[in-house]
Amino acid sequence: MTPLEPPTAAAGPTDPTDVVRRGYDAVSHTYRTDDAELGQYARWIDALLRELPASAAVLDLGCGCGVPVARALSTAGHAVTGVDLSATQIRRARALVPGAVFHQGDATGLRLPEESFDAVVCLYALIHMPLERQPALLRRAASWLRPGGRFLATTGHTAWTGTDDDWLGTGATMWWSHADAGTYRRWLADAGLAVTHEEFVPEGDGGHTLFHATRTGEPLAPAPADP
Repeated sequence: MTPLEPPTAAAGPTDPTDVVRRGYDAVSHTYRTDDAELGQYARWIDALLRELPASAAVLDLGCGCGVPVARALSTAGHAVTGVDLSATQIRRARALVPGAVFHQGDATGLRLPEESFDAVVCLYALIHMPLERQPALLRRAASWLRPGGRFLATTGHTAWTGTDDDWLGTGATMWWSHADAGTYRRWLADAGLAVTHEEFVPEGDGGHTLFHATRTGEPLAPAPADP
């Protein structure tokens, strides 16, 4: 994998991607401590581990500081590659999970060889990406999977785009954009990913949808060009 170019200041302070990058730079340690346990992720990761071959290649999109997901997968003997917008998150990930490989950059601009991973994981990251870029990313993610490869992601449950100007009480701004679960179900099918499990994950007054899916074949249609 060729390292991604890091985001540049040219994006501008109001660009959603830059808002997310700066937000996670600011809240990294508040959002996840170095010694954070798997918590609610445990059941999801355990299910994924049961499906992976030995020494699998796993791509973690929006890997954060590498804890707990990349750490758990790496500890289990898998070759993990992580990508995240935040320089702070990536610095921490390299220190906390030295057995994995991490790159800073925008996952929506990622280009990789087809059929190069056994699993792609994207937990609480897709919802921070511009909505219009998400279908194309899902199609590319499917193409990076080997036939039978696994896809694990959290998505929106209801459609919403908005910001929080005091996220986690830190004074940092964070931005989200997501469709509803039915739309994601359709986008996954269009990408050639068969949903094997779907569940609602409650959070506060709302929640997200967790999808487990499997690559069944080639995408049904060419991936649309990014806007």
